[in-house]
Amino acid sequence: MNAPDKDQVFPLPQYDRLCFLKNTIKNPNIIVGDYTYYDDFEDVHNFEKNVRYLFDFIGDKLIIGKFCMIASDVTFIMNGANHLTDAISTYPFAIFGHGWEQAMEGKTYPTKGDTIVGNDVWIGHKVTIMPGVKIGDGAIIATRSVVTKDVEPYSVVGGNPAKELKKRFSEEEITKLLELKWWDWDIDRITRNVQNLTANRLDELLP
Repeated sequence: MNAPDKDQVFPLPQYDRLCFLKNTIKNPNIIVGDYTYYDDFEDVHNFEKNVRYLFDFIGDKLIIGKFCMIASDVTFIMNGANHLTDAISTYPFAIFGHGWEQAMEGKTYPTKGDTIVGNDVWIGHKVTIMPGVKIGDGAIIATRSVVTKDVEPYSVVGGNPAKELKKRFSEEEITKLLELKWWDWDIDRITRNVQNLTANRLDELLP
């Protein structure tokens, strides 16, 4: 069966502001799954510019699953932005040298680990996601939200800081969807089910 080419940069003819994101990423610490797209008002290469404070020497990663939808001006703040919070001063003396080199000896900056976005996640315009946040499969993040803590699968969150607004499905349906993991099906099965995946009847999904 036919399906869009996951290795294309620009899957829409004559439109270069929506890309299959993994095919544009150069930083090895940004890992993106198949068919996840990014839509930018100006230039799709802005995505990597908006992953802020991702420094090799810290070692954290941004990991994004398959079939996600990411709108323009989404910003990921990574652990390189962190300063000391339990010290007298938050100022990063050591980076300036000239007698301040030893300021961080025996100390480390706080880190919250990798930032992980699940599969089939929709992230709206101008969302900001803070370091170490985990966003569950099927979640929706409303426009201009600031996500400071983990987001449950198939929930809708919004605001600053983002709070859960509702669940997209019942708990029983969410359990079934997380077991189903349709995004891991082979592409022919996904193609056979596109009409069912855009409906809401789990019992009509085809093998």
